[in-house]
Amino acid sequence: MAEKRRAKITSLGRYVPPRVVTNEDLSKLVETNHDWIVERTGIYERHWVEKGTPSSELGANAAAECLKQRGIEADEIELIIVATVTPDMFFPSTACVIQNKIRATKAWGFDISAACSSFLYALTTGAQFIESGKHKKVLVIGADVMTSILNPEDRTTLVLFGDGAGAVLLEPCEDGEDFGILDYHHEIDGSGGEHLYMPGGGSLHPPSHETVDQKMHYVHQNGQAVFKFAVRKMEELSTGMLQKHNLTGEDIACFIAHQANLRIIDATAKKAGLAPEKVIKNIHKYGNTTAATIPLAIGDAIEEGKLKKGDLVLFAAVGAGFTSGSVLMRWAY
Repeated sequence: MAEKRRAKITSLGRYVPPRVVTNEDLSKLVETNHDWIVERTGIYERHWVEKGTPSSELGANAAAECLKQRGIEADEIELIIVATVTPDMFFPSTACVIQNKIRATKAWGFDISAACSSFLYALTTGAQFIESGKHKKVLVIGADVMTSILNPEDRTTLVLFGDGAGAVLLEPCEDGEDFGILDYHHEIDGSGGEHLYMPGGGSLHPPSHETVDQKMHYVHQNGQAVFKFAVRKMEELSTGMLQKHNLTGEDIACFIAHQANLRIIDATAKKAGLAPEKVIKNIHKYGNTTAATIPLAIGDAIEEGKLKKGDLVLFAAVGAGFTSGSVLMRWAY
């Protein structure tokens, strides 16, 4: 039996499409304005793909950057896990598509669908293969093209989302190292599925003229119900993780939450006793990129000098399903 070793992140890659869509741009498409959007969400702008650009394209770009930063070739990757709610197609998996695009010829892989919690689910799933000793290089990618499933006439969802991707490389800690994923906790509450979902396209409502006419292939959201659940659950999971490890907000160097709404992030940080300067917020420039928000925020934290080697970092996310999770990690580089 191979020796169990903790999994650490050793490299990061990010990609967002070059097209920037401001709140003013959206005010020309739907009845909204900059102040209304900022007050309710904290978003100023977001990146949107050109029509026809798939999630795999964004994910492959982020993966290539991740490999470049680590200085390794794609054929060294053993496993690819793609977190996405907007796969290129039902099958093959987007992991297969990206594997082919980056020529990771020795890797196997699969997709994980947990909406806005997808990246954390994929991260901790990948960590199991490292901890078991089965693999030494696991590529975890969060990529979503949310604009592909947004109703262009629905201002409540159109203003929220952006497109983007992020990728991290998981590797085992060396002997004596105290880095990597220390703990995680994930939950689902399927009773909340009716509040955030896309009804059309699956086996329940296969694509048809009727499903298209009824706008069933777009995101449907009960914003108030989602907001209430997200505030409560993200606070609960974050404070619970700290209490489990006898930590307080003062012990955490960096808090990186899923970037869905500025008010949710601030409420969670306050409840956990985290100083504002420890809380990473980039929703103002990216919007909600679903599975990409956390790796995009990790990059900003590093660039801003808020995440350094040896730091304790707390991650948290809530998504459709409802899905939720928190991860405690000691940063490795």
